[in-house]
Parts: sequence; C-alpha cells; structure tokens
Amino acid sequence: MAKPLLVLSKTHQLKALLRRTSLHTVCEESRCPNISQCFGSGTATFMILGNQCTRACSFCNLKRGNPEPLDPEEPYRLLEAVKTLNLRYVVITSPTRDDLEDGGAGQFAKCIRVLKENIQNIKVEVLVPDFGGSHQALKTVLLAEPDVLAHNVETVPRLYQRVRKGADYQRSLELLKRAKELNPNIITKSALILGFGEREEEIVEVMKDLRRVGCDVLTIGQYYQPSKRHHPVVKLYTQEEFERLKEIALSLGFSHVFSGPNVRSSYMAERVFYNYL
Repeated sequence: MAKPLLVLSKTHQLKALLRRTSLHTVCEESRCPNISQCFGSGTATFMILGNQCTRACSFCNLKRGNPEPLDPEEPYRLLEAVKTLNLRYVVITSPTRDDLEDGGAGQFAKCIRVLKENIQNIKVEVLVPDFGGSHQALKTVLLAEPDVLAHNVETVPRLYQRVRKGADYQRSLELLKRAKELNPNIITKSALILGFGEREEEIVEVMKDLRRVGCDVLTIGQYYQPSKRHHPVVKLYTQEEFERLKEIALSLGFSHVFSGPNVRSSYMAERVFYNYL
C-alpha cells in the first residue's frame, strides 16, 4: 500500500535538511526499522562527530575507519536543524571515537549548551559511548546539563567478545552508576538487543545489574542482521516473549520499559520523557 503523501513529504524534507546541514542521523546509518515513522513525524536521532566508528561491533551497521577531525561548526548546524524542525526534544548520539582524547565528550557538551542557550525549554537526551571509561569525559557531558543520559549495554556479558569487541560490560555499568553519582537527578537509560544467542536468565541478570546502578528506563528490541558480514540472527523473539520480558523489567523497578521487535534505544524518547518520567 502506498505511503501517505504527507508522510513522504515530511520524510523527504527532513532528508533534504540533513543533507543541507551536513548532519548525520543514527536512523539512516544504522538502518533503523522505525525510520519512516520517525522521519514522517519530523523527528530524528542526530549523530554528531561524523559517521565513522573506531570500533567493530559485529551487529552494528556504522562505517568503520579513520574519522574526520572535529568540526567546530557542527553544534550550530545542529541548532539550525532543530530550529527548522521546531523540535522541543532532541536526541544526540555519536559513533565511538577512541581516536579523541576525551572520546568526543567536549563536542557533546558544546551541542547541549548551544541548544539550551538558544532554544527556550528544549530538552536534550544524549546517547553516549563509554568514553573509554573516562570519568572526566562523562563529567564534561553532565556539566552541560542534559535532561537524559543514555548508554547501551546492548547484550549479555558472555557475548561481548563476539558482539561488542572493544567494549566492556562492567565499564558500561560503571558509566551509568557514575552518572547517578555525579547527578542524582539525571534520568538514565540503557538498551538491550536480542537475538545473538543470549539466554533468558542472562537477560534478567542484565536487567538486575542495570537496576543496581540506578538505570531508570530500558528498551528491548530484536536484532536484524544488516548484511552477511554481520553477526547472524540466532533467534527471532515473539511479541509474547517481548511482553514477558517487559513485565519482568517493570517488576524490577524500571520507571518505563519499551519492549518489542522494532524498539530501539531512542524509540519514542520524547513520549517517554513527557508521559512516563
């Protein structure tokens, strides 16, 4: 069935805006299954610091290579896009930039400040990499006063070497824990992608670990293999299984849980913030 012309128009307008401002979105780079829904409603998760990642996670569709230098004008192009779209809630993420001394924390902080200084009542959510475990980098981001800080554990510890090469499960938990210590009022989020071969008891243990470090919001989604060179899909979960995992997570004390095949870490982020937190 043909898509509504209005949705197509908004999607094309947003893509044209992104090209004009030389901005990237994780929606396009990661081939998110919700891209038409989000672009059609005029929203996107902006990806700063380029689109080249310094790590090689076997599930991720981001390009690998040598990233370009920092662009000092990027925060202002982001501001232009946000103003044009008349957004009241913005999600900002980035590839992992192990080539930068601060992991890109300073650019995150500058983007947050530029938005908050120029748009009244704007809310900013940041989905950050692990910054190589640097507490100072995390502090730099938090001092810019984002409204939500997200960092994804992605999978269970047993599968990290196969799925998240270069990452460390305990380091990710420590980042979320440290965020709450530095700012007890910050809302923290994390995400799990299922289908790599994890067991249910392992999923539940990750949920418990996230609650131990004060994580407020959890998203759970299905892994879809971007290409033949990526990690294979070991299991496709049913909607009933996603619902059961949601109930388990809520019983552990998360403020809100999104769980379903196409759910991703920034899914309905604005709705969650205003309606559930």
